[in-house]
Formats: sequence, C-alpha cells, structure tokens
Amino acid sequence: MLRMKLFSLLVAVGAALLAAPFASESFTATGTITAARSSHTATLLSSGKVLIAGGFNGSYLNMAEIYDPATGIFSAATGRMTAARSSHTATLLSSGKVLIAGGYNGAYLNTAEIHDPAAGTFTITTGSMTIARNGHTATLLPNGKLFIAGPGL
Repeated sequence: MLRMKLFSLLVAVGAALLAAPFASESFTATGTITAARSSHTATLLSSGKVLIAGGFNGSYLNMAEIYDPATGIFSAATGRMTAARSSHTATLLSSGKVLIAGGYNGAYLNTAEIHDPAAGTFTITTGSMTIARNGHTATLLPNGKLFIAGPGL
C-alpha cells in the first residue's frame, strides 16, 4: 500500500518549517529562505517544488524563489514578478503554470501575471480584473476558469 505523506510549508521571518499533518507528529526545520517575507504565496508546483512569490518585509516584494523539498534548499533561481505584490493569490493551472492575481503594493492591484516554472519567467496577462483586490481567494474550477472572490475596491 502506497502512503503519501502530506506536509505544508510555513515561512516566516527567514525561517521555514515542515509541518506534519497529524497531531502526533512534529515540526522539522528545513532550509533557509533567501528573503524574509510575510503576506506572500506558496504554491506547490507539478514538479513537487514550491514557488514562493511576493510578500512584504518592510518593502513590497517582486521577488520569487523555489523551495525543493527533496533537498531542503531555497533558490532564487526564478525570475522576478512583473509587479511587487503582497496579499495576492497564486493558483496552479492545469498547464503547470501559476496565475498570480491582485494584491497590494502601496496601491490595490487589478493586474495578473503568469509564472512559467519551466522557463523561470513571469509574464503580465493581457487583461485585468474588473476590480482591484487583495486578501481575496482564487479557486480553479473544473472547466479551467478561475473563480476569484473576496475583498475588492
């Protein structure tokens, strides 16, 4: 019987922990994040690596990095987002790319961009959301469309 062990990645003030999914298990320290941040996103990629994007650390960040759970190493070896963002969403699409939408960087954002993990690039989308949002949710629907709901201006 194949047992898949789930974990979540917690990142705060330059430290990262692997959290066990069961009450009887414990937290384990892992590698060191390249930039301390809050209000960022962490998206599990198709490769099993984690894209950590944007956030705030005294400044709004357009930085992104990749965490590899196989090695415990964080790498800044991915491109920069087209806009600094915090409190945005990042949704893994069926293509394996990540749609990053909305957020705040001193102004509320109605823009979105796509991260291509294979190329390590971010590209601004041609359209924008009708309402600027931060602190919202984004859910990928079975038909491939993204449902975005929550705080908007």
